[in-house]
Amino acid sequence: MLDDKPLVSIEKLCVEFETNDGVVVGVKDVSFDIKPGECVCVVGESGSGKSVSSLSLMRLVEFGGGTIAGGRLMFDKGDGQVVDLATQGGPAMRDIRGNRIGMIFQEPMTALNPVFTVGDQLAEGLMAHRGMNRTQARARALEILRQVRMPEPERRLDQYPHELSGGMRQRIVIAIAMACEPRLLICDEPTTALDVTIQAEILALIDRLKREKQIAVLFITHDMAVVAQMADRVVVMYRGDKVEEGPVTQIFENPREDYTKMLLAAVPRLGEMTGKPAPERLRLMRDGTHGAPEPIIVADPKPLLTVRNLTTRFAVKGGVLRRTLANVHAVEDVSFTINGGETLSLVGESGCGKSTCGRSILRLVEPQSGQVDLGGTDILALSPRALRKARRDMQMIFQDPFASLDPHMKLYDQVAEPMQNYGIGSRSEREDRIAALFDRVELPRHFMRRYPHEMSGGQRQRIAIARALALNPKLIIADEAVSALDVSVQAQVLNLLMELQQDMGISMLFISHDMAVVERVSHHVGVMYLGRIVEMGTRAQVFENPQHSYTRQLMSAVPVADPRQKKISEDLNFRPIPSPIHPVDYTPQPSVYREVAPGHRVLVDPVTHG
Repeated sequence: MLDDKPLVSIEKLCVEFETNDGVVVGVKDVSFDIKPGECVCVVGESGSGKSVSSLSLMRLVEFGGGTIAGGRLMFDKGDGQVVDLATQGGPAMRDIRGNRIGMIFQEPMTALNPVFTVGDQLAEGLMAHRGMNRTQARARALEILRQVRMPEPERRLDQYPHELSGGMRQRIVIAIAMACEPRLLICDEPTTALDVTIQAEILALIDRLKREKQIAVLFITHDMAVVAQMADRVVVMYRGDKVEEGPVTQIFENPREDYTKMLLAAVPRLGEMTGKPAPERLRLMRDGTHGAPEPIIVADPKPLLTVRNLTTRFAVKGGVLRRTLANVHAVEDVSFTINGGETLSLVGESGCGKSTCGRSILRLVEPQSGQVDLGGTDILALSPRALRKARRDMQMIFQDPFASLDPHMKLYDQVAEPMQNYGIGSRSEREDRIAALFDRVELPRHFMRRYPHEMSGGQRQRIAIARALALNPKLIIADEAVSALDVSVQAQVLNLLMELQQDMGISMLFISHDMAVVERVSHHVGVMYLGRIVEMGTRAQVFENPQHSYTRQLMSAVPVADPRQKKISEDLNFRPIPSPIHPVDYTPQPSVYREVAPGHRVLVDPVTHG
């Protein structure tokens, strides 16, 4: 039962930012409460002010160039004191941050310190706020890593952030936030980088902490299915204003505002493509109208990219001489074909090898063996000079936009750089092309003069997409390309990618953990587990008739965008992920498949519990 007394009261919060274009108001007169044991979800488009509101509570907004221009941030510390966080000094806030208020940040690579090990970063808060010695803090850190289902937790303690996948880094951030068991947990897109099985477990863990310890949760997300599963109340924001607030069932079943209705209309739902022959654009509601979705059908498709027996391994070195002690089998004997104008999606848990597979195709990492044929050219046999020329036809949209953008370059220069490198167009032609790209990804043209740190996470990802489109490639490898976008912008960008695919015949390798999005955009789907494809088929075959136990497990973990169908459960029975690390002399078994139907194959291998 919820305590009627608020733990947090945000009262008429106003936040301003100084930019080259003058003062920008990020949040205007926003007010709402959070009670102990309550989860309040804040939703809205990128740039709506939802992350700024959470950063204000931690007094971190000042470090991003913002100023709390008005309002109060009342917080019950639990020791009989109710303080206004907006007026607290540095020492008082240091006692609150990471102790009484924990925060899970959106981009784990920028939230973690690259020069400290995972164990040191977990122990830091425990030693500072709980008075633990190093041995006690390390033991508690190991316990927390097990709670967030980190594979090989003992080994992770001594690793650095760059040695981990995006999903693993996000689990580290979650572990740090929960280590001191705070009274308020701020979750800023906490499951964005996680696959659905890990997401389900993390949501269950946060929900249990909320219920058992009466922790208040401020949950910021663009995933309306997660909102339906987690929220007690929902706050909808648009351009810095609060446009609607209410219980989660009311928001989903009887929204009052047109903007809220638009957000809900843009949500892709698992199962809505059943019986449909090809990908379809998402419905967008603008000014009360609905755009009718059209199937993306390719007449007489021909192969553009053929991957045969692709294998990529990484050496694990140690000792004084840094000898190779073992190998990480990141991608093992992977084969597939992508037809011109079609989309193949790879899905699977973080660390399964799907991102490494995409990077191996571009030779951003060098494969051990295999063949990658793009339009008759063997990519793996090319010289560095020939590879550079071939990469004009292959572009990648990376998972973490902040890491892929240069912090010292204006956005215009970042989008122009690929065209300059390949000598495309005159200066005025490039200016016109860049302006058109900004329009297509729905960013105002005056943003060209800004730097990456002046943009929200979703806006940075749209810049990355515009840059990838600049060279009119034949193949786009989209690695979690829409994971940082709210649902309305996600729908616009997915529709954009599908429109470009139909208009220009672009092929896509779409890497994602969002099963509903994969179902919407894919012609074919490959499910990866421990570096191998365990199931491959058309979208209809994989989603409507999943054969492998792991595929069925992924489907069962997908949250439903309906608050009356709560699926949060701690009894998830997901098996621990085995280690992909094997001794140097280990010889893996060849991949053996059985054909369920023409084009639908399933791995037969006891190692993958198939």
